[in-house]
Amino acid sequence: MRGAGSGVGVAFAQLLKARFPHIVLHGSTRNPAKATRLQAVGFDEVITEADGKLQTDQSYDKILELVGPATLRDSFSHINEHGIVCNTGQLGNIWYVNDFDPIIELKNNSYLTAFYSDNVSQAKLDAMFDYIRQFNVKILIERVFTLEQVPEAHRFLQSADGFGKVVVVNE
Repeated sequence: MRGAGSGVGVAFAQLLKARFPHIVLHGSTRNPAKATRLQAVGFDEVITEADGKLQTDQSYDKILELVGPATLRDSFSHINEHGIVCNTGQLGNIWYVNDFDPIIELKNNSYLTAFYSDNVSQAKLDAMFDYIRQFNVKILIERVFTLEQVPEAHRFLQSADGFGKVVVVNE
């Protein structure tokens, strides 16, 4: 997974490991100091990312791409034949892949898929909460903010200290 320390990355690790505790999960981070925390939420190996490149020669069957277009090409350089890259984030603050040639970029007979958060419904949310209950998923809440502290919450999530999810309460 690219962007393992993000809120979605941490949540994905917790959801996955709750149901499939023996699956091997690798996650990338630009901040190696987060390795211990990432392992505590379920990552088996933490890979450093520098300048948009994974600092490993390993390749994978599946990559959850949370950094997005900024690192998509590098993700495909680490995908096995018939592997799948699912682009569902844009943490790299780049919204499009310019000059993308699918014949060249999707090497090794690999696949690109995506998830768009506008495709959420009440039924899907209910199913997620059922899953959380069924598999006893432990939700990591990093910090709680008041409604008045929303700007501070955003700054925290975007900082090097941000990890996991925060909650905003309307009291």
